[in-house]
Amino acid sequence: MADPTDYDNADFIPDGPGYFARWEAAAAAFRAGHPEARLSLPYGAHARERFDLFMPARAPSGLVVFVHGGFWRMGDRSMWSHLCAGPLARGWACALPSYPLCPEARIADITRAIARAVPAMAAEVGGPILLAGHSAGGHLVLRMVCPDAGLPLHVAQRIAGVLAISPLSDLAPLIEMPMNADLRIDAAEAAAESPLHQPAPGLPVEVLVGAAERPAFIDQALWMGDAWPMAEVTLAPRRHHFDVIEALEDGDSPLLRRWLP
Repeated sequence: MADPTDYDNADFIPDGPGYFARWEAAAAAFRAGHPEARLSLPYGAHARERFDLFMPARAPSGLVVFVHGGFWRMGDRSMWSHLCAGPLARGWACALPSYPLCPEARIADITRAIARAVPAMAAEVGGPILLAGHSAGGHLVLRMVCPDAGLPLHVAQRIAGVLAISPLSDLAPLIEMPMNADLRIDAAEAAAESPLHQPAPGLPVEVLVGAAERPAFIDQALWMGDAWPMAEVTLAPRRHHFDVIEALEDGDSPLLRRWLP
């Protein structure tokens, strides 16, 4: 039987709840330092269907899209602006979408929202597109390279790679979690919306997870690697669910030097 704390993070990370205020402050400071950023651009009719776009100092090499986590029921793009620092330093534009949240939306609805967001963001910047996402956002970017994602062909062909950080690849275990009161996942949705049940795409996929994460998240990453043999799974030493994303802030981090040419 699943432990209801399997996917808890804040209570198992030193000063876990303090990260949220630090992320908000870092993101606000980053936006203040980039007054040229284009904020709250629409990609759909819902009030949360908006994205922010940050451009590098020179002509961009392409577009990085970062999709936030929060178990599909918390957060928005405004908490993560500072994660654009690394891509910008390497000459890539960076876009961050918000999306409708559970319980108002089902996970399948959120997948469709991101499938609307990607073409809207792609229309703003030419060149290759690299998709990155954390936790539930990792699930969503993996879904974008599945055959049923519904992306226009000309957009799908521009996707050059995916970086899924601590992703949820199999939704079935979440059916037994208390959070499912909001998520409302049933067996049919778990099967349809789990990337590991989808065919592997013909492009590079990197799955990054902290070696100090909850075992359930390490399992989810390893399951993804088993399901898509071409997916490269990396365990980041000493990193947990909240600090594993920090490499995105540093354009010279080994992760970004490897992932962003």
